[in-house]
Amino acid sequence: MARIAGVNIPTNKRVEIALTYIHGIGRTKARDICGKLGFPIERRVHQLTDAEVIQIRELIDSEFVVEGDLRREVAMNIKRLMDLATYRGLRHRRGLPVRGQRTHTNARTRKGKAKPIAGKKK
Repeated sequence: MARIAGVNIPTNKRVEIALTYIHGIGRTKARDICGKLGFPIERRVHQLTDAEVIQIRELIDSEFVVEGDLRREVAMNIKRLMDLATYRGLRHRRGLPVRGQRTHTNARTRKGKAKPIAGKKK
């Protein structure tokens, strides 16, 4: 198992797909990494040499914010909005949709399971 940025990436998958297991690296960034290092598209993780894994690790460390640092940065951005009491910060604090979605119906992902209200029936 190759360990990159503190994550064990799967060995039987293509390098491009396996890199997406790292928080902060999606398909586009994974393709960029493979392109910069000159790996063929069909290359699998178990076919990589130790030197190639080190190359990937060094490139990610130098050019991308990933895993713990990225999670911390996002959490600090949300905390800043909440401390400033901006509209977005208040929505985060109340657990409601932040980006303008309707809440009369739907929004169950943010609001959680529907709670019955006593005395609502007519």
